[in-house]
Amino acid sequence: MVIGAFYVQVGTSLLAYLSDMDPKLEGIRSNLMVTSNWSDKEFSRAAKSLEEYRYGVDIDRVDLTRLNLSLSKERDFLLRLIENPALLEHESFTDLLLAIFHLTEELARRPNLEGLPKSDLAHLRVDIDRTYKLLVHEWLAYMKYLKVSYPYLFHLAMRTNPFDQTASPVVLEDRG
Repeated sequence: MVIGAFYVQVGTSLLAYLSDMDPKLEGIRSNLMVTSNWSDKEFSRAAKSLEEYRYGVDIDRVDLTRLNLSLSKERDFLLRLIENPALLEHESFTDLLLAIFHLTEELARRPNLEGLPKSDLAHLRVDIDRTYKLLVHEWLAYMKYLKVSYPYLFHLAMRTNPFDQTASPVVLEDRG
């Protein structure tokens, strides 16, 4: 449930924002449109397709100041998560948290995020892409876990899927 708290508090909105900055997102969006009909086979297929995907955000579209403020605001929450001993058995999630901490620190250490040189933007893009990739992989694993273990939580997470441009928490008849 620690991972669930992360996605409710930080992860889903961060994932939605970063994926909106991915100019190639359409190449994988359909693989991330999780429905209640998905079996282990669909989750495995989606995970395999993500292994081959080249994650990348358009750094020129990323509002670094907004990202910095958003991540800085959640620093204490993220710190409490990483201190949780239950995460010792979730190495990949810990890697995600460390990537987010690193990105947060990189952004916070710059006195001004406007007018950065191309070399620094390229460095920040690597940090953002790392975070984005780990977020996507962990999100898919989390969705699979919810579907099996907590169907009622899965249905809300499915209806608020950050990759679904029509996502809404409102229950509609035609949703899977």
